Amino acid sequence: MNVMPKLEMESTDAPEVDNNDLAAVSEVEAGIRDFVRNDIAYLRRPMSMNATEPALDPGAEATVTNVNSLIQRVAGNSLSEIENLISQLEGLRDLLHAEGQRVQREISGYAQLSQAAMKSTRMIADNVDQWKRNADGLRNG
Repeated sequence: MNVMPKLEMESTDAPEVDNNDLAAVSEVEAGIRDFVRNDIAYLRRPMSMNATEPALDPGAEATVTNVNSLIQRVAGNSLSEIENLISQLEGLRDLLHAEGQRVQREISGYAQLSQAAMKSTRMIADNVDQWKRNADGLRNG
C-alpha cells in the first residue's frame, strides 16, 4: 500500500461527519449488546423442576462468550479496514490538494512569464520602429 504524505489542511476541507450514520452504528452496536445480554440472561436463568427446557450445559456460556468474541473480532476487523480506507482517502485528498496548489503556482508563473515576454516583445518592436525612423530620416536628410 502506498503511504501518502499528510499535509496540513484548511478547516474548510475537512469532511463533515454525518451524525445519522454515527447514530445508526451506535444503534446497531447497542442492539447486538442487548441481544447477547438477553441470551446470556436466558441461559443463566435457574430452571424450575417442572420446566421442559433442557438444563444449562456448562459449554453454553462458553459458546455465548465465543459468539460475542467472534462478533467483536468481525466488527473490529471491519472497523479497522474502514479506518484504514478513510486514512488512505484522506492522504489522497491531501495529495490532490497539494498538487492543485502546485498547478496553480505553475500557472501563475507561466502567466508572469508570458506578461514579461509580451513587454519585452513590445520594447523590441518599439526600438526596431525607432531605429527604422532614424534610418529613414538619415536617408531623406
